[in-house]
Amino acid sequence: MSARERAARRAVHALLARAHGGTIELVEDGVARTFGTPAGDPPLRARIEVHEPAFHTALLAGGAGAGRAYVDGLWDCYDLVALVRIAARAMPALDRWRERLLPLTAPVQRTAWRLCGNSRARARARIAAHYDLGNTLFSRFLDETMMYSAAIFERPDATLHEAQLSKLDRICRRLQLQPGERLLEIGTGWGGLALHAAGRYGAQVTTTTISREQHAHASAAVHAAGLSDRVTVLLQDYRDLRGRYDKLASIEMVEAVGWEHLDTYFERCSELLEPHGAMLLQAIVHPHRVFRVEKAAKGFIRELVFPGGALPSMLAIERSRARRTDLRSIALDDITPHYARTLACWRERFHASWPELRTLGYDERFRRLWDLYLAYCEAGFREHRISDVQLLLAKPAFRGESLAPLAPAVLTSRPRREQMARVVPQPQRGHGMLGADDREAGGIEREVATVGGGERERA
Repeated sequence: MSARERAARRAVHALLARAHGGTIELVEDGVARTFGTPAGDPPLRARIEVHEPAFHTALLAGGAGAGRAYVDGLWDCYDLVALVRIAARAMPALDRWRERLLPLTAPVQRTAWRLCGNSRARARARIAAHYDLGNTLFSRFLDETMMYSAAIFERPDATLHEAQLSKLDRICRRLQLQPGERLLEIGTGWGGLALHAAGRYGAQVTTTTISREQHAHASAAVHAAGLSDRVTVLLQDYRDLRGRYDKLASIEMVEAVGWEHLDTYFERCSELLEPHGAMLLQAIVHPHRVFRVEKAAKGFIRELVFPGGALPSMLAIERSRARRTDLRSIALDDITPHYARTLACWRERFHASWPELRTLGYDERFRRLWDLYLAYCEAGFREHRISDVQLLLAKPAFRGESLAPLAPAVLTSRPRREQMARVVPQPQRGHGMLGADDREAGGIEREVATVGGGERERA
């Protein structure tokens, strides 16, 4: 071991000694050392086996470095979810330090993202890097609807497929979708919502994607379902869409827009709606403090899984909505616990399908990357480092607020602290979105109570 590697190992040991909310056993050269404390709810344990001294240097490079080292086989852990949860519990202290550095780092980040932001060409290339990995791959771990977003488990014993159908029904009911209404979907995926809205609700659907693989699959699925007269599948950037629609849905697509294009995204959505229209946005979000330090950082997910992506915060969404649209925020449903369970299902199905996927050319490095990715995301939702929400937005002439709200989407089989998936009422003042308590409702921050009088954006 070189002097540099020994110094890196000492630094890693010092970092691990600060772990709280769980214990980490580090095994190297046959010697086991335990770090952290068993405190936390629930207490967590993880065991890391170090195969190469370069592990320590990689870990000091942050999430992307640790992820690359895992993909390269420098270390192993047989409970990745527990390990990432322990790491997530240590992040708030680091976030505070990163926030203090924003006056120095933010100008550099803004310049960098202006140079490599999501232009139309870059957006197509970045979407292809993830979504064009092969439709067979996704079909093996998704359910029959091919929905690649959080399901909603309305019963403790619901299957993944039943939960995805419940989510699709919830979207259509939240939009109060009627036969013959024109629905625009931004972000087709593999066509699950378009088929559901047209087939079960009688809507006239226009759906768009910039993934060629998804476009081909969705077009074929629409034809096979006999819905070609009701569903139009476009291969077009949302910025280039034209026309007016009664309803609009965008399911976990805003994360690919890029933080620098949030204003443009919401402006286009508003322009595409009729004056009486409504929009259902399902989005993965950070608490705003985390958004400010993460939006341009080179983390594991952005570097190795979703190039160019950036999770917004509810406050960032609300500010863009208020600045550039006449949309009103009507209802917010926090479905975070359902995503943790969805990811656990996907990971289990991915593991079960691996023998077949290996014969199709996916190698061991790919398996390790996707195993870590799915575990990483599940841990993030379980620790509320990230949240998933359904937000209903409406144009001025929309009159659907008087209808009874949907029942909260609560996971009754989970401990109370993982059950907080509920409809959050909308205040009247300033058309701002009132978030739920940050601790209980998965990081949907209170600071968005009013946009007009809210804090000034510092970065």
